[in-house]
Amino acid sequence: MSSSSTNNNIDTTAFTVAQLPCLDDNYGYLIHDPKTGDTAAVDTPDASVYEKELTNRGWKLSHIFNTHHHWDHTGGNLELKKDGVKIYAPSSENIPGCDVPLNGGDVIDFGNKQATIIDVGGHTKGHIAYHFPTEHTVFVGDSLFALGCGKMFEGTPSQFWASLKRLRELPDETIVYCAHEYTQSNAKFAMSVESGNPKLVARAEEIYAKRQRGERTVPSLMGVEKETNPFLRGDISEEIRKNVGAVDGDTDDVIFGKVRKAKDTFRG
Repeated sequence: MSSSSTNNNIDTTAFTVAQLPCLDDNYGYLIHDPKTGDTAAVDTPDASVYEKELTNRGWKLSHIFNTHHHWDHTGGNLELKKDGVKIYAPSSENIPGCDVPLNGGDVIDFGNKQATIIDVGGHTKGHIAYHFPTEHTVFVGDSLFALGCGKMFEGTPSQFWASLKRLRELPDETIVYCAHEYTQSNAKFAMSVESGNPKLVARAEEIYAKRQRGERTVPSLMGVEKETNPFLRGDISEEIRKNVGAVDGDTDDVIFGKVRKAKDTFRG
């Protein structure tokens, strides 16, 4: 995958990803396969933003890939569902206009590629991610953020930790497209629990500089998340365990829950 010269456009050998700032801090995405003309919206924070981008690029929407049911991910579904557009969504959640219910392990076709569905429940119980293995790309919604993870609104620490481990198993070169620009605040929290991690220190400095310049910090690489994201490191970092109050006998999911609770109350 190589970045193009434009702000919101990333080209791969099989498809182009257009990154669309929406609402206050959401990122929506359009995926376009130039060979077949298939175009998918990954979540639908704002239908008008998608429609403008589709018109500007001359693309015709064919798919909507929803990750979970929250309004800032499904709000544009019904407005965009026309002319044969099919909506793919988690089977256990109430998604407006869903045509194709999905579960972890399912495989779907898009253009001449396939996406594997990953169960990433925890932020919401039925949350899913869309992994395109041949393109080294995963769309994770609010399950995993750059240097963070989603709030645990519906799931349990055990469920959410299992989900994050599934994502952590993806190859280091996997490009992670998350749904919010939360990285600067996530970096402040990460530094509060693992300031002894030199790779985190360097990444935090880079993030602060990018945000100062008004640049995006998404997408990121899975390998970088494995090295710096505290929500993926509670089982391997003694510093994190100490700083969130883990005690002998705590299982990995319990430690994750303590990291998540520490973030929920963090005011740095």
